[in-house]
Amino acid sequence: MPDRTGSAPEYAVPALDKALDVLELLADSDTGLSQAEIAAEIGRNVAQIFRVLTLLERRGYLYRDAKSGLYQLSTRLFDLAHRQEPLRSLVAAAHPPMRRLADETRSSCNLSVLDAGRMRVVAQVVSPSDFGFQVRVGALFPVETTASGLVQLAFSGAGAEVGVGGVPASDLAAIRARGHLERPDALQPGVTDIVFPVLEPARASGERNSTARASTDRAIAVLTVPYVATSFSERTSAFVARHAEVAAREIAESLLGNGR
Repeated sequence: MPDRTGSAPEYAVPALDKALDVLELLADSDTGLSQAEIAAEIGRNVAQIFRVLTLLERRGYLYRDAKSGLYQLSTRLFDLAHRQEPLRSLVAAAHPPMRRLADETRSSCNLSVLDAGRMRVVAQVVSPSDFGFQVRVGALFPVETTASGLVQLAFSGAGAEVGVGGVPASDLAAIRARGHLERPDALQPGVTDIVFPVLEPARASGERNSTARASTDRAIAVLTVPYVATSFSERTSAFVARHAEVAAREIAESLLGNGR
């Protein structure tokens, strides 16, 4: 059941509470839930949530399967999230370099950003090969235990000098010195994560003079290639790393050119 203990009673909006409870519950469901199951999970009766479900369905936030009668989330929330700047500009800038990277390396690649203390995948281009590894756009992963998170921490500005999130400063310094991280995936055996930072354009941080660097030392996103080294692999990890570095730089340069 969603946690509502932090809400202040004097500011409570019961109808909104119920709607958010439904959305959060369905976000954790892979197969969908019936009206009775939703009511039981959020501690309401069926009559209390009927109008909420009807409204959310009418507004396109969820849909009801015609055969099973189960409610599931639509992509409406995902669409809303991607309307927001600067995420929209970032994803738009990233797609052409990511497409070239996938074509050149015959590997999938994805782009992640820091979102409320976790890494969220916001874009992906799937390998053109018949075999590869990919992740779901919108997926959330821990920061401290994933390669993408460690690169984000290493290029997080001044905080990285003293260590962040329990990760030793020496580990982050080593990543900065190499400019990227390549290591076995923490969750998927056989996959090697090759991760480069997409550095924030210098102009975005107030450096307006003509001699300003093209980028700062802070990552606004990280580009990851989940490289699978098998008999199906058409490129070496070194080849993939070289092209991933170019793609990350191209994304940053595109953002700079767009005046981000």
